[in-house]
Amino acid sequence: MLFTSIIVPAFNAEKTLAETLTSLQAQTCAEFEVIVVDDGSTDSTAAVAARFCNDPRFRVVHQKNRGLAGARNTGIACAQGGVVAFCDADDLWEPEKLARHLCHLAASPQVGISYAGSAFMSEDGALTGQAQRPRLQKIDAKHIFKRNPIGNGSAAVIRRAVLDEIAFRPQSETERDWFFDETFRQSEDIECWLRIALTTNWAFEGIPGLLTRYRVHSGGLSAATDRQLAAWERMVRKLARINPQFFAQQENAARAYQLRYLNRRAISGLDSRRSVQLAKAWLACSLRPLWEEPLKSVTTLAATALLALTGPRVLRRTMDLAARRSRTEVPS
Repeated sequence: MLFTSIIVPAFNAEKTLAETLTSLQAQTCAEFEVIVVDDGSTDSTAAVAARFCNDPRFRVVHQKNRGLAGARNTGIACAQGGVVAFCDADDLWEPEKLARHLCHLAASPQVGISYAGSAFMSEDGALTGQAQRPRLQKIDAKHIFKRNPIGNGSAAVIRRAVLDEIAFRPQSETERDWFFDETFRQSEDIECWLRIALTTNWAFEGIPGLLTRYRVHSGGLSAATDRQLAAWERMVRKLARINPQFFAQQENAARAYQLRYLNRRAISGLDSRRSVQLAKAWLACSLRPLWEEPLKSVTTLAATALLALTGPRVLRRTMDLAARRSRTEVPS
């Protein structure tokens, strides 16, 4: 079985870190190390992490705050495993997650990035009934650009060889290589995945099941859409230099998908004005989401209209009712 380094970036995560590390400790595959990167926390994150160091598989690395990408890069630099995985400090892994991904990688030498679906949980850890069930096979750069099937930073399990192939070192960096671009504080995941897809021959492939529990934070959902869109656009400008033809062909459709995603975030934040703006923006950009994913697109537009016409109270009651009726089978 391949030895794995699980990297846990942690910044002021005292409320959730113990639960996260407990879920990693409970993995059915025991051949791993956990590297908690305390990214300049000012709360008791370091003390929480230190309690787990009685288990020799766990260790803590401290650094000044460098952001999520910087914490991951530090963890990768310290990693000893031939496989690297990430689990954010507020997410959870199901007990069989690591074992199943390692079996997948062992049986599929062409696969460099293994991932699976994620169940969503609220800030207090309760399952919401919603989930991300991504496409699992025949993934290429177009799918990653438009839909990012990996979905979140706690889902991917990656061969170290993949990361070594995309490593770079900016002139300002004197300590270690970068794998994730630390100049991004948002969109750092999709930037890395798309860079892998555009510059290497490694395959992306998923396995069935909801193997990660992803915590959804309600605060600032709509306020973050401007920043998230700006980061996404900067990612496009950066990577377009690698393959201009790819971006010329795919950019409009991918932007429409990104705007639709942000439209849904604005709806979740009950921001009527912003959700209407984003709905108009993705429809003007490309209609491909409408005919490629009609149900999700029409649902998004209907929720936008309901929020605009009836206000947040009616939409919230509607969303709560829909969640209760579909606790076990709601698509992302």
